[in-house]
Amino acid sequence: MSCNKKHIPEPGRGFIVCDCGEEMQVKPVEGCYKLHETPWLEEYPDNIPTDIFEVRFKNTRRSYYKNVNNLDLKRGDIVAVEASPGHDIGIISLTGDMVAKQIRRTGFTPFNGEYKKIYRKAKPYDIERWQEAIALEHDTMIQARQIAAEMGLDMKIGDVEYQGDKIKAIFYYIAEGRVDFRELIKVFAERFHIRIEMKQIGARQEAGRIGGIGACGRELCCASWVSSFSSVTTNAARVQDISLNPQKLAGQCSKLKCCLMYEYDVYADARQTMPRVREPLQAMDGEYYLVKTDILARTMSFSSSKETMSNVVTIPTSRVREIIAANRAGRKVESIALQGNEEIVEEPTFRTEEDSITRFDNQNRRRRNRNRRDKDSRHKDRDRQPKAVAEGDEMREEGRERNQERQERRRDRQRNRQEAGGENKAQQQGDTPQNDTPKSEGQRRDRRRNNRSRNRGEGQQEGRHEGGGRAD
Repeated sequence: MSCNKKHIPEPGRGFIVCDCGEEMQVKPVEGCYKLHETPWLEEYPDNIPTDIFEVRFKNTRRSYYKNVNNLDLKRGDIVAVEASPGHDIGIISLTGDMVAKQIRRTGFTPFNGEYKKIYRKAKPYDIERWQEAIALEHDTMIQARQIAAEMGLDMKIGDVEYQGDKIKAIFYYIAEGRVDFRELIKVFAERFHIRIEMKQIGARQEAGRIGGIGACGRELCCASWVSSFSSVTTNAARVQDISLNPQKLAGQCSKLKCCLMYEYDVYADARQTMPRVREPLQAMDGEYYLVKTDILARTMSFSSSKETMSNVVTIPTSRVREIIAANRAGRKVESIALQGNEEIVEEPTFRTEEDSITRFDNQNRRRRNRNRRDKDSRHKDRDRQPKAVAEGDEMREEGRERNQERQERRRDRQRNRQEAGGENKAQQQGDTPQNDTPKSEGQRRDRRRNNRSRNRGEGQQEGRHEGGGRAD
C-alpha cells in the first residue's frame, strides 16, 4: 500500500522510515546497504535446515544469530537480538544455505562457541526507540571529536553506532599507534550517559564504512563485498609491471588499492616461467636492451638503444631463450627477430595527437561546398533570397512587399514587350493599326516563353524575361 507521507532514508542501515502519522513504519530497501549479497540460493530448498541467520546493523557491521524460539523469519525482517548488555535491533540479510557459505568465506567464529540469540521480531516500541538512538549518532560523533581534540589525543573518531535500546554505543576510531583512552571513556560516559565501547579500525575499514565510488567507476570493494583485508605492498605492483605512481596506486583511503592483489598470484606464477635477461642480447647488428615485458602475452620488447626507445623489436619468450643460449655459447645471432616463416609479434601502434577532433566536420563541410558548386545558378539565386519564415510580423510584411514589387515589375516588362512587338508588326504591314493587329508569331512566342518562365520559379523567370527583352 502506497503512502504519501514523509519518507526518511537511512543509507547506513539500508531502510526507509515512513512517518505515516500515528505509527512509524520501517521498510528495508534491497541493495542499498554495505556488503550486499545476492541470495542466489533463496529460491531453492535448503539441503541442510539451519536456524542460523545473518543480521546486519550499521554500515559494514554484521553478525550471526541463532533462532532459538523457532520464529518464522525471512530476509528483510527487523528483529531484536541478544547484546551485551541489553538487546540490539538489526535486519536479517541472509537465510538458509547462504549463511553457511558466508560463514566459511568470512571465517566467523562465535564467542565461546555459542551463537547469540534472536529474541523476537521487533515491536513498534522497539523500532521507535531504535529510531531515537539513530537520531543521536551524528551529534554524538561531533561532540566526541571535539572532546578528543581538547584532550590532545592523536586519534580520529570516524563513526558512532548506538545500540537499539540506547544503553550502549560503539565509537569507531583510527589511530597510528596505541592510544590511552581511559580518561576519554570516563568523559564520554558522563557526557552521553551510556556505556562506551571503543573499537579501533584501519583506513580501509573506515573507507568501507563511509562508502564511495572507486577509480574504476564501481562501488568501493571494501563497501560492497570485501570483509577481510590483507596487507598490500609495492611488490605487487612490481610483479605486475605497473607504474609505481602513488597517485594511481592509492585508493580513497590513502593506502595501496586492494585490487592490486586480485591478479597477483596469476602474474607471480607466470613470471616464474619467463626468461631472466640480465645482459643485453648480442646480435650481428648490435646489442639489444630489454625495455618491456608482457607477462600474459609472453612477449618481450628490446631496443637497440639503452636510453631511448629506438628500433624496438617484440619477440616471444621462446626466441629470447634461443638467443640467450646462443650468446652463452659465444655466438651472435644475425637478428633477434624471428627467422623463416614464423610470424613476428608486433606491438600495437596507437595514433595519438595526429588527427583533429574536427576532421569529420571538415569533410562534411567540403562535401557541402562541392554540392553547392554542382547546383544550378537558379538554386543559388533562390538560396540568396531571404525566406519569409514565421519569425515575426516584420519579416512577413517585408516578404509581401517584395512579392508585390516583383509582380509589378513583371507586368511592366510584359506590357513593354507587347507594345514593342506591336510597333514592329505595324511597321512591317504598313497601315495596319497596332491595336487591331492579329497575333503575330513573335507574340505567340512571348506567350510560350512566359508560360515556361512561370513554371520555373520567380528567380529564373525574371532573368529569362530580361534576356528575351534584349533579344527582341
